[in-house]
Amino acid sequence: MWQLLLEQVIEHVGCMSLKDSQELARHADEIRADGIAVISPSFIKPATADTLRMFLQEVASAAPVVPFYYYHIPAVTGVNLLSRDVLEGIEKQIPSFQGLKFSGSALMDFGQCVSNSPSHWSLLYQLLGDLAMSGNGAVGSTYNYQGSGVNRLLSAFDKGDLPKARTLQFQVQYTLWLDLPVNKQLMSEVSGLSLGPPLCPCCPVPRDSSRSGLDSQ
Repeated sequence: MWQLLLEQVIEHVGCMSLKDSQELARHADEIRADGIAVISPSFIKPATADTLRMFLQEVASAAPVVPFYYYHIPAVTGVNLLSRDVLEGIEKQIPSFQGLKFSGSALMDFGQCVSNSPSHWSLLYQLLGDLAMSGNGAVGSTYNYQGSGVNRLLSAFDKGDLPKARTLQFQVQYTLWLDLPVNKQLMSEVSGLSLGPPLCPCCPVPRDSSRSGLDSQ
């Protein structure tokens, strides 16, 4: 049975600059993070899967024993290379490679990653889709304040209640349409922790609108 647990910390280290990414990777190693994740550079974009793997390899070399994950999110990076091609032979270049965070929309690409990957990799997608396609889990910032709902989704799937699981997945997805400042404010409101304002160029949420948005959930 799946259960939402907060046991590990994977530090994201992807930057536009290779040197910055390597510096953050070394920091992750020093603080004993459980893993590092890297997106593709999005200003000077890699033209092929081979060049993207080369970039990922250079980042991983700065922390060679830390488990390494490729974060595929083409809507943000503008890099539309197939994850399947990026992962082909990647363990030969990055022995610490452990998996893929898939935030694309091409489900055939994700399915091919699942069918062609070794069992010890973690292949992560949006939760219900990942369960249905035999992936290994999911990553989501909104789980910071939706943990109980996500656990109900997992329980419904385990019981074979797909209509309920779909309904809960749609509820989770609703918050993904909210912008980053709103999600950060919701995390602050629910946790009681002062997480600070969003970083520029994101704008802080007006206090009255964030409160009313929370009350409507």
